[in-house]
Amino acid sequence: MRILKVVSALLSYPQAELLDALYEIADEVKAYANLPSQQKAGLLSFIDTHKPKDLIEWQQGYVECFDRGRNLSLLIFEHIHGESRDRGQAMVDLLRVYREHGFELAAKELPDYIPLFLEYLSQRPKEEALDLLHGALPVLNLLGARLAERESAYAVLFDSLAVLAGDTQNPKALREQAATEGPDETLLRMDEIWEEEAVSFLGNPKACQTQAADQPLRYNPRISTMQS
Repeated sequence: MRILKVVSALLSYPQAELLDALYEIADEVKAYANLPSQQKAGLLSFIDTHKPKDLIEWQQGYVECFDRGRNLSLLIFEHIHGESRDRGQAMVDLLRVYREHGFELAAKELPDYIPLFLEYLSQRPKEEALDLLHGALPVLNLLGARLAERESAYAVLFDSLAVLAGDTQNPKALREQAATEGPDETLLRMDEIWEEEAVSFLGNPKACQTQAADQPLRYNPRISTMQS
């Protein structure tokens, strides 16, 4: 499932290494046989759009898109559990799954960060990876709809993930919901909120005493609470 590593790289915060690797990443997309031509063309168009881009400009656009509120947060459990205590437990369960398969995180990484989650899946057997990816689709599809509504180039990445997971649902309802959502009211306090939650999770001395869930992503998204 190297294609998941490709999407992971493209969805990560852009660094110079990513900009330098875009031609190689494009070759990976072209060589992947199990992705329909429409999604493959979308990924290649995304790559071609960013090849000539200035790195600072790309980084600024990324921050404006994903780091200025909760509606487009790339933290999966943010959309499922919000600020509830269940969110911390869900992250502990997912972190334990990673560690059981030898996948270690850097000190400041949260396990439900979507690019990180996709990188993990890219290292797992195909059936297992697609099963976990499918479990995350309620969140991934909602993010894709919101990005499409904003005419963001990143929407094609989520469209590709849905197709890879075998999702055949009509996205019309999600697009309609995204179109009626008001502004994200968490904008002004976002950095403060996320910093507090990350410290709370990482500083929990009892966190690793819990048992891992077989399917850490089998949750229903908090779609209704995301509307203003």
